[in-house]
Amino acid sequence: MANPISAKLKLISIFIVIASGPELCGSSKTFTIVNYCKETIWPGITHNENFSGDGFTLKPGQSAIYTAPAGWSGRIWARTGCNFDKNGNGKCLTGSCGTNINCTDPGSPPATIADFTLGEPDFYDVSLVDGFNLPLSIRAVNGTGNCSAAGCDGDLRQNCPSELAVKDDDKVIACRSACDAFNTDEYCCRGVYGNPATCLPSNYSKIFKQACPAAYSFAHDDPTSLTTCSQADFIVTFCGSRNQTVCYSHDKQVACNVNGSKTYKEIPLRWWVLMLPVAYMFNLRIMS
Repeated sequence: MANPISAKLKLISIFIVIASGPELCGSSKTFTIVNYCKETIWPGITHNENFSGDGFTLKPGQSAIYTAPAGWSGRIWARTGCNFDKNGNGKCLTGSCGTNINCTDPGSPPATIADFTLGEPDFYDVSLVDGFNLPLSIRAVNGTGNCSAAGCDGDLRQNCPSELAVKDDDKVIACRSACDAFNTDEYCCRGVYGNPATCLPSNYSKIFKQACPAAYSFAHDDPTSLTTCSQADFIVTFCGSRNQTVCYSHDKQVACNVNGSKTYKEIPLRWWVLMLPVAYMFNLRIMS
């Protein structure tokens, strides 16, 4: 069991990273990537126009800042079960994007994907079209417009159909999409099924949608799963919840988006440093 004092110190350092991150500016977007999982993950980041990208290690309770240029279009996901050597070479059980910690290929399914197309407005969604490996949520901060949370709070590994399950040592570590598992035009929305009128929900995508109603479950899913927001930065959280309070630096204080509303509660920094470890430990408790 982790030392609770060590865990609290980690959480304080996480807050400092979030609070001291770059301020919103017109030429770039800030992504705060947070690991609320009980396991180490290796986030992968790639641009849609080329697959050379970034990657790094996030231990439980850690976070990192990624800054994307204006007009960036790409995806963020988590790799799991990775083993990289001192030179950054290795492989992962899920979400691999080449043989290096920095991505050189598109992410391999199954993996839960956060998709972004930045502009005015920004478009974002969480997709299960490539399958599922971890819960994932996106929150927009300091933005205007719809700006609602997107994501998959449920853990599909717990109820994954046996024919879609990916296992390691008899433990389900991911859930494949029907397209990835069976590679048929019907499941992959190809050929005569390549439009919204003919590509309909399958029994498998319905299982995904029931567990994750705010995520894309197949290629032509309900377009309400796609969200827009203007002039926002983003928090991408693994193993968190769309409805949990999201806090960030605002006018030298911590502004918290309470229950997804657009009203903000200002909390002095000194109080938040004390509160954050408690909030995170509570999150670990409800995820267990």
